[in-house]
Amino acid sequence: MSVTVNGIDELKKLAGSDLGTSEWIEVTQERIDTFADATGDHQWIHVDPEKAAAGPFGAPIAHGYLTLSLFIPLFTELLDVQGVTTKVNYGLNKVRFPSPVKVGSRIRLVAKLTEVEEVPGGVQITVDGAIEIEGGAKPAAVLQSLSRFYA
Repeated sequence: MSVTVNGIDELKKLAGSDLGTSEWIEVTQERIDTFADATGDHQWIHVDPEKAAAGPFGAPIAHGYLTLSLFIPLFTELLDVQGVTTKVNYGLNKVRFPSPVKVGSRIRLVAKLTEVEEVPGGVQITVDGAIEIEGGAKPAAVLQSLSRFYA
């Protein structure tokens, strides 16, 4: 489900709103390997399925930062801001990785738009998000993201 707003004034009205839940996406070994190649992080727990199977999680796990990077495509399923000239990721206030994402797991985002504040030329939004693991007791990531939208 996606919420679409047209312009900053409509975005301001969403402050405090639950944005809902994204669709599930699978975290494949191919995605993990591609991330490892892009970042140079080839630790065995991510990229060596045989060794990882005997490791502490019983399978390869996604990099925490891979899980974090998936916030953006998952978030764009939930909120579509039209009528602005520029959209930028401004950063993060908080991030934690309570549970590893094993290869083959499916994850999704649950998000709330907690704050919309004015900045020169636009607004900054604060989003509280949890990246859930299908069937998991704890989320893969909890975070507070900041984005800016300019008129």
